[in-house]
Amino acid sequence: MTLDLPKGGNAPLPGAHCRITIAAAHVPVDVSAVLLNSDGKVRGDDDLVFYNHPVQDGITVSGNIVTADLHRVPAEVERIAVVASIDVGHPHARFDARSTPRASLESGTARLAFAPPPMSDGETVAVLVELYRRAGGWKVRAVGQGWSNGLAGLAASFGIVVDDPGPAAPAPAAPAPARPLGRVDLVKGGQATINMRKDEPGLVITASLEWDGGSGLRRRAGADLDLYALCVPRGHVTPKGARPVKSEEVVYYRRLGSATEPPYIALDGDARAPGRETITIRRPDLQGYVLICAYSAVENGTGSFKSYGARAVVTDGRGSTVTAPLFSNRNLSYWVAIALIDFTVPGGVEIRHVEKYSGNHQEARPALYSNGNFRMSSGPVEFKGG
Repeated sequence: MTLDLPKGGNAPLPGAHCRITIAAAHVPVDVSAVLLNSDGKVRGDDDLVFYNHPVQDGITVSGNIVTADLHRVPAEVERIAVVASIDVGHPHARFDARSTPRASLESGTARLAFAPPPMSDGETVAVLVELYRRAGGWKVRAVGQGWSNGLAGLAASFGIVVDDPGPAAPAPAAPAPARPLGRVDLVKGGQATINMRKDEPGLVITASLEWDGGSGLRRRAGADLDLYALCVPRGHVTPKGARPVKSEEVVYYRRLGSATEPPYIALDGDARAPGRETITIRRPDLQGYVLICAYSAVENGTGSFKSYGARAVVTDGRGSTVTAPLFSNRNLSYWVAIALIDFTVPGGVEIRHVEKYSGNHQEARPALYSNGNFRMSSGPVEFKGG
């Protein structure tokens, strides 16, 4: 039997695990959870558990479901707010009498439900229920509080910092020339910034996948690698706290791109033997993120990308060259993300060593999101022809 909670009502949670399902009619919603301390504030940005940060301290968000392993929640977390927000892809949608979200909850033998009073003040975000500690156990409270100013209102209430770039500062009349970085070999997880004026006419960045094929035995076994550049244009970058979206922009041997029109990124071709594949990046001021990945064709057989001598090399052609080598000997992955080029940093371009691998024998390519995060094995599968 399901117990319907009134607004403000509460009930104990008899189980160590809790599952909350959110539903809303007529509008697509995103579901998130916020971990709060005794002051009702987050400890840090990681306490917002959502689409692109789906697991934190025993709390997991998957689609419209929040699951809580209550024994794993740290002692300093006193409350967990479960939030429904209208998908950012529908900027004019609002919760109303027909679309007010509702929650159902399962914990041990308990079956609970909460349908808030219809929302009618232009709300786009709402806390439906919260889990909270009481007398050594956990309870649930029906909240039903909404905000008409979206995620910013929720963020302000819970102490979540949302980046606000504010008005752009005027460019100096006569900027000093950027000092060349020289040659930098990144350490594992390292980063380096090439200083530049990104709107300077004629400025070109190149990023190459280089590999020598490794040993003679390795080259004979097969050493056909492919450069994939996953891209987010500057105009598609989402601010911190907003729901990121998966980018479909990619430059590779079947989609060579263009240096004279969007995406202003072009690949020089497909190298079937050890050597180099290079993308030319123009209009750095219009770029957001570029993720440099390598794919190893199935025909290569097993062998780590490191054994091919693979590395990513990024240069501005003006005395700054950053190399991202590989350190892992993982030999059953078809994909590796090597370096992320971040064009959103002020005054330059940051190259980060990321080195993440796909699962064993997984053909799906990585997916880059509009906030610069990425997931391995989350993109489409596309086999290379002969």
